[in-house]
Amino acid sequence: MSVIELIAASLGVLAVWLTIRQNLWCWPIGLVMVLIYSWIFYDVKLYSDMLLQGVYAVLQLYGWWQWTRGGNQHSGRQISRLGVNGLLLSLAIGAAGSLLLGYGMATYTDASAPWLDASLTAFSLVAQVWMAQKRLENWLLWIILDVIFVGLFIHKELYLTAGLYALFTLLAVHGWRQWQRQPVAAYS
Repeated sequence: MSVIELIAASLGVLAVWLTIRQNLWCWPIGLVMVLIYSWIFYDVKLYSDMLLQGVYAVLQLYGWWQWTRGGNQHSGRQISRLGVNGLLLSLAIGAAGSLLLGYGMATYTDASAPWLDASLTAFSLVAQVWMAQKRLENWLLWIILDVIFVGLFIHKELYLTAGLYALFTLLAVHGWRQWQRQPVAAYS
């Protein structure tokens, strides 16, 4: 555990808490957090997670734009649900990404846990896009992923990060409940 990991973890908690509250500051704070975590994951050879943080940086900007200028009226997104086709397509993209990234990491790097790390990475991207689009289902996917991340980080002796992801799991449950209480747009 390092000071930099403590800072990143604290920013992560704050970013998720702000997301639950639909506060726009979740995006710039999240951006700083993912940039710090990219270095942490590089240091422990979780290369898929390191790459994930780089993509998250782009998705933080995308989410900020979606929440302020996205949607049909270009006045920001409202909470909505995914339709069956959107759900299945997103999950198929996550599975394909898992296989491609897992193969690349297992074949060409010294990555630790290449297949698991790749799967968590690919499906985290799906969840992050859903979050940026204010899809209610993002919280359910985050709950599943965060529980698995906890085990991976304990295995890698990143105990503070494991604790952070355990807290993320609880926050995702809270986010699911809070967003369900809000007006939800029709399936799209």
